[in-house]
Amino acid sequence: MTLSAQLDGWAFRGQQDHRWPLLTSLSRYLNAHLPDRGTWRQREERAIRIFRRKAHNFLDKPEALLNDLRCLALMQHHGAPTRLLDFTKSPFVAAFFALEQSSRDAAVYALDTPRLWSATPIGQPDMTRDHIDPRTPGNFAGLFLPNTNNVVWVGEPTDMDRRLVAQSGTLVVPGMLDKPLDEILQHYDESRSSLKKIVLPHAMRAESMKALYRMNITNATLFPDLDGLARSIGMELEMVWPV
Repeated sequence: MTLSAQLDGWAFRGQQDHRWPLLTSLSRYLNAHLPDRGTWRQREERAIRIFRRKAHNFLDKPEALLNDLRCLALMQHHGAPTRLLDFTKSPFVAAFFALEQSSRDAAVYALDTPRLWSATPIGQPDMTRDHIDPRTPGNFAGLFLPNTNNVVWVGEPTDMDRRLVAQSGTLVVPGMLDKPLDEILQHYDESRSSLKKIVLPHAMRAESMKALYRMNITNATLFPDLDGLARSIGMELEMVWPV
């Protein structure tokens, strides 16, 4: 049985360096530049508020900003630091993101999302997936912004954008910004088996990228817009075929 078959239904995340912890872009930014954790909630709230006040100018459907998860997904996919971790339901897409810009051994993390669907933190049986759902009005502000709950929610916005669809994407929303995902999962039963790390040696990059290219997994297909096409040209430089 192949590894991808064993992990059927799991979600995957590729990282360019196998040594990097599973921290959100917001966690990395705050840790690097704003170590006073007492201000983190205020700063995160302000960032979201500013985005909402201004982003409507660029959106055909500005009502998307009213839903917390949809708003965060828009911020994430346009480059803002957020508390979301991008995962994908495709191990091949995850491998692409791990290897494309890697210069050393990379990694793909596999998360047992079917188990998390029904799991609750140890000693907190009320913290079900439905109870903490950040798509429900008030839940994001009450359960995630305080940074006091060791919870993990996995899912997608009710309305998915083109990039999320193209990447078979799903979002992981951690309740803590100062802990990597694996530490938060320790508060769940059988946490060790819920997350697996697969190291991809740098020596396999060239052949793997060629295989992914043949599968039509490129920036142009994963980011279906002009930016994605432009980003894909770098890979075209590497693809030299026999004449």
